[in-house]
Amino acid sequence: MANKSRVLTAVAVPEIEGNPIRNEILLNLPGSESDSIYSELTFVELRTPDLLQESEQPIKYGYFIDSGLASVLNGMEDGKSVEVGLSGKEGCTALPIAVGLKTSASRIIMQVAGSAFRITGERLAKVLQECPVLERRMQQYGQIMSMQGAQVAVCNRLHEVDERLARWLLMSQDRLGGDLVPLTQEFLAHMLGTRRSSVTVAAGLLQKAGLISYNRGEVTVTDRGRLEDAACECYELICRHTAAWKREAV
Repeated sequence: MANKSRVLTAVAVPEIEGNPIRNEILLNLPGSESDSIYSELTFVELRTPDLLQESEQPIKYGYFIDSGLASVLNGMEDGKSVEVGLSGKEGCTALPIAVGLKTSASRIIMQVAGSAFRITGERLAKVLQECPVLERRMQQYGQIMSMQGAQVAVCNRLHEVDERLARWLLMSQDRLGGDLVPLTQEFLAHMLGTRRSSVTVAAGLLQKAGLISYNRGEVTVTDRGRLEDAACECYELICRHTAAWKREAV
């Protein structure tokens, strides 16, 4: 009997300026919408801590994150700020534009260097008029970010620093992939809205338990399963709500 070989058909990965698209909002758009938005996008490399969006200012650009990690920050007049959301290749900035607004209530900075596809805020507003699927995806992602921000606010008020650190590391790892999260303790303290000494103690507890290792500005997750057990319930709640909404959006 002759051997039968299975022929695998390669699935073309869409590209912009020769760069494969990994952003989940941009993938699998209807053909007409892909044509409309892709032609307006520019691929950009982003460093830490590049400013992507400033609070109370007109939104100059929208960024569809392709790699790396962006932090959504809410601040006070004295300059202090706390992270209320994380965005990776699943999301984008400029969400107010998708609901007809022009300014942002939050500051967004690049926390871990990466890349994005950029479009001016003015062009994005016009493109969305022709792209109902893209507009709906951005609106749905806006709901996910609002839910995430509300849960993080509860987390920061009710849970211990080591639980919050475990939750934050898990959320970062989900968006970055791999086991390495390149962050300093000073930056972690800023993100968690606590003192650096508190982060040092919390990281020490997780490291002593064998869940992470920390060295020279890099956190390595060494036991993902036990880190999930060490995190507060907020991580599981955010994941569950996000997964449910994604199923509903299909």
